[in-house]
Amino acid sequence: MSKSGALDLATGVGGKINKEDVQSAVDQYEKYHVCYGGDEETRKANYSDMVNKYYDLATSFYEFGWGESFHFAPRWKGESLRESIKRHEHFLALQMGLKPGMKVLDVGCGIGGPLREIARFSSTSITGLNNNEYQISRGTELNRIAGVSESCNFVKADFMKMPFSDNTFDGIYAIEATCHAPDAVGCYKEIYRVLKPGQCFAAYEWCMTDHFDPNNESHKKTKAEIELGNGLPDIRSTRECLDALKLAGFEVVREKDLAVDSPVSWYLPLDTSKFSITSFRLTAFGRLITRTMVKTLEFVGIAPAGSNRVSSFLEKAAEGLVEGGRCVPPRVGGHRSELLQFLAPRPRLREATTAASRRLRAEKNTSGHLADPDADKLDEVKEEEEARSVLCFADQRKSTFCSNS
Repeated sequence: MSKSGALDLATGVGGKINKEDVQSAVDQYEKYHVCYGGDEETRKANYSDMVNKYYDLATSFYEFGWGESFHFAPRWKGESLRESIKRHEHFLALQMGLKPGMKVLDVGCGIGGPLREIARFSSTSITGLNNNEYQISRGTELNRIAGVSESCNFVKADFMKMPFSDNTFDGIYAIEATCHAPDAVGCYKEIYRVLKPGQCFAAYEWCMTDHFDPNNESHKKTKAEIELGNGLPDIRSTRECLDALKLAGFEVVREKDLAVDSPVSWYLPLDTSKFSITSFRLTAFGRLITRTMVKTLEFVGIAPAGSNRVSSFLEKAAEGLVEGGRCVPPRVGGHRSELLQFLAPRPRLREATTAASRRLRAEKNTSGHLADPDADKLDEVKEEEEARSVLCFADQRKSTFCSNS
């Protein structure tokens, strides 16, 4: 079970960082960000150090306030935060068409909340990729407690340089994790490399919507607060994200901002104007209690020096997330889209060959040769059939999946 007590929170701040060095780590982390004089280039050049420091400092706060799955979800009215998170994870597994016995990779797995949930739901074996030693140690302990150590494991590595052979996994997903990558194309290329041809990569991604104005000071401030409070080198636009997938070789067969039609706003748990019994620690009063508790435990020496500053920049992140998620204009999704979901299969050899032949014909046509409309039509039919073959849908009640063959 997740750590939930005040002492667990206090003693966990800093992760694997020596407790006497936590204050210095906070200083170094903050200096990466615009709010403290940092810049995007420095964050990208030092992304591994920045992200590791962030999760060493913030993980115990996440686990205390949010649970084992560090992500948001669209919600139905009457649905609790934790119920919506589980449903969100199940939906991803169904979209991927996961089958019992498949070998799956979770890119940027945190302490493994989604990994354990999806492994149990789909009867698959899942490897969690994470570059943070503290989160892996917590995840390993939670795997043991949950009794899933045989089907779930962790590998410590950078997702820009994965230690896996080509064509290793039957499916790959990432839940609000690849936003930490300094280069989306490079990250997606690594995912493409280790994914088997014809199989799917699915993700929930953090993006800025088309309504973000880089010349608007309020928008820029909100973006900077989100980057500071969430360990991000930058926040890409939706178009940049989708273009990066295609440049990496994927075919994007589904992309949708799930925030737009969500009956309950994804940022509701962080909105201090709302109150919830089921998410009390995230309410204004609950967060006040947490701040006071952290400050007191730091004062008496139980929590390391710097803990209250971590609490403060996480508060800034929460404010930025709520502001970024508010609808501007109404029902469009604000200038930050939390819930971009995409499904992107790696093309099979036949698809790649067909695409290459179409490019060759196009080149011939520009040289004066006549186009062959029948050949183009045949290729379109073939491509449509191949796209269907990799989109696997599930009957959730019977857990029967369509064939990938």
